[in-house]
Amino acid sequence: MSYTVAIIGRPNVGKSTLFNRLVGKRVAIVDDQPGVTRDRREGQATLSDLSFTVIDTAGLEDVHDNSLESRMRAQTEQAFLEADIALMLIDARDGVTPVDEHFCQWLRRHKTPVIVVANKCEGKAGQSGLLEAYALGMGEPVPLSAEHGEGLVDLYNALQPHVDAAKADADYAKTQVVDSGKEADDEAINARPLQLAIVGRPNVGKSTLVNKLLGEERMLTGPEAGITRDSISVPWIHGGREFNLIDTAGLRRRARVNEKVEALSGAETRRAIDFAQVVVLVLDADDMLEKQDLTIARNIIEEGRALILAVNKWDTISNTKEALDKLHDRLQTSLPQVRGIPVVTLSALTGRGLNKMLDAVLDVYEVWNRRIPTAKLNRWLEEILEHHQAPLISGRRSKVRYITQPKTRPPTFALFVSHEKGLPESYVRYLANSLREDFNLWGIPLRMIVRKGTNPFAPK
Repeated sequence: MSYTVAIIGRPNVGKSTLFNRLVGKRVAIVDDQPGVTRDRREGQATLSDLSFTVIDTAGLEDVHDNSLESRMRAQTEQAFLEADIALMLIDARDGVTPVDEHFCQWLRRHKTPVIVVANKCEGKAGQSGLLEAYALGMGEPVPLSAEHGEGLVDLYNALQPHVDAAKADADYAKTQVVDSGKEADDEAINARPLQLAIVGRPNVGKSTLVNKLLGEERMLTGPEAGITRDSISVPWIHGGREFNLIDTAGLRRRARVNEKVEALSGAETRRAIDFAQVVVLVLDADDMLEKQDLTIARNIIEEGRALILAVNKWDTISNTKEALDKLHDRLQTSLPQVRGIPVVTLSALTGRGLNKMLDAVLDVYEVWNRRIPTAKLNRWLEEILEHHQAPLISGRRSKVRYITQPKTRPPTFALFVSHEKGLPESYVRYLANSLREDFNLWGIPLRMIVRKGTNPFAPK
């Protein structure tokens, strides 16, 4: 199935830079001078496991005569009408301009889906422009820096449902089977391969674990540390569920990395974590949760990925109860920001414990994707505030007015308050922990954004 993504926007917002980033090479000419791109340029883009045709277009200008700019605009409009989806770029440093608003009104009159991308979001200069992009009324904008390659994970998450839904529709048309009654979105989600990365320190048994799951010697293994250098992704089906298994190079402390190849391998592993959905951190049972393990775990949590700890070589431990108690104590003290991280003991060599690990993967993936209705969240908030209001700061109490969940993967909650700086971090943590406990959001990162605002459903 061929899927086409058109990059559109006014001149000099970074369309060609994003095009080059997606195709993986400098194909389109990039310059600060507006209007460098004139003709449509197509290329084959890859974004993690997504492959599609991407179209670079000329900058949109509000002209309708027979000038060169007008003909360029006609080319861009045609690219938009022929595309399956469009990325509408704005320059976050300039904010939303009247030209941006004008063309967004035109885009809304057509059926082609549009994702607003706020480019040039690196640093603080683009933050106000990102917030302004919400006012365009075209959904949640994607923050991006095409020049620096930042925000590609967010772009992937925005594009993936559209690409997968189109693939599901194409597969459905081929089979010509009577509709089972499920919604297309649900079918697409169920059919989507789960991105499962296996990470850890060198020589903890990552490749052995992947080989055991695949049932073949797909990955090179041995007693030497650091055999795996590239991140290898392998399609795999288990129990009717599609996975992309990603074996990765071992991560050592940066101070110990003295070879360029190992440094590049480490960068590949960190990139695999960025694009994964669930990450299994493999620990050595003889040396669990040492400093580097904790560093890797914190990186996974900061990236917002679901995390599972897999303790390998468990069959070599004599006093298993003592070892588990020690591990859980270390988790509580060293990773308090994510409570309830699943811990699975296994032997990659014999395969013992692998089914429990896969059950944990599916469970934590479901929680990572969970969305809580806004009405239910605000009923919960009312009960919380009855028992524990926000503390006074300098004799003033910030009122917590409203809560909603704008995102999943991981669950992200926006808390609207009367005074943004009047809500202590300790109280925000209390609310996050209460959310986790009351809605069973165990074992995943949970994000809480505090914003100044009012309850949109309150009586006027």
